[in-house]
Amino acid sequence: MGNRLSKIVTRTGDSGTTGLGDGSRVPKDSPRIEAIGTVDELNTVIGLLRATPALSDALSKCLLRIQHDLFDLGGELAVPGYSAVTDAHVAALEAEVENFNETLPPLKEFVLPGGGEAAARCHVARAVARRAERRCWTLAKSESVSSVALIYLNRLSDLLFVLARVLARQENGVEILWDRKRFES
Repeated sequence: MGNRLSKIVTRTGDSGTTGLGDGSRVPKDSPRIEAIGTVDELNTVIGLLRATPALSDALSKCLLRIQHDLFDLGGELAVPGYSAVTDAHVAALEAEVENFNETLPPLKEFVLPGGGEAAARCHVARAVARRAERRCWTLAKSESVSSVALIYLNRLSDLLFVLARVLARQENGVEILWDRKRFES
């Protein structure tokens, strides 16, 4: 493979369009580009989370694998008709959810985002994953999107929620739960 990004400034996007992997051009605000951009943003937020010193090696490796998966997903979205995310990707996420959730106590209330720097970053990643899923569903209303890719994003947000809980316990020993009765006497 040659130098794929040898020229960074191309000026081809100056008119408000951008190129897809199949060579076609679409408006920069199209649902496909919104989906691609949000998946890219999610990958970036997970990179920021991975840069947090509080992460264990197992957690960092899990997140690195997810970053690779998200790059694959972005490629899938950038080339209409191309498929890169498989049932095996979804199964891997489900296994990670089970693995990390095993040691957590059952929830009786909602968890407030926070619980330490890494946990808070993980909650941000979870929220961006939910938005990426919504953007892909918007795209799916007008163009073909793999159902596996949609399921993958749903499972990823589940995993990020579980990881935020794990991180809150590692960083501060507890998570902050929503207090629905805070104004009752």
